[in-house]
Amino acid sequence: MTEILSDSEADERLGTQWTRSGAVISREAELASFMQAIEVVDRVAVLAEAADHHPDIDIRWRTLTFRLSTHSAGGLTAKDFDLAQQIDEVLAAL
Repeated sequence: MTEILSDSEADERLGTQWTRSGAVISREAELASFMQAIEVVDRVAVLAEAADHHPDIDIRWRTLTFRLSTHSAGGLTAKDFDLAQQIDEVLAAL
């Protein structure tokens, strides 16, 4: 089983683009168009499948909200922050 991070460990890994509410980290991103938002979702889906770790993604026209938590572990783990970093990289590449 994946180890749950302490609050201080989670806060250290949070970065500037993500916020934490309990056992969930989230980030909102506004894209230039709906199609660009869907392109980001497609790219993140490939990464999530490869990592076997799937974010909750809310799509509102061209605004995406990503939420990560390791539900099977009951909290935040390194898997959440690793995928968050990959999501940041996808968004930065646009």
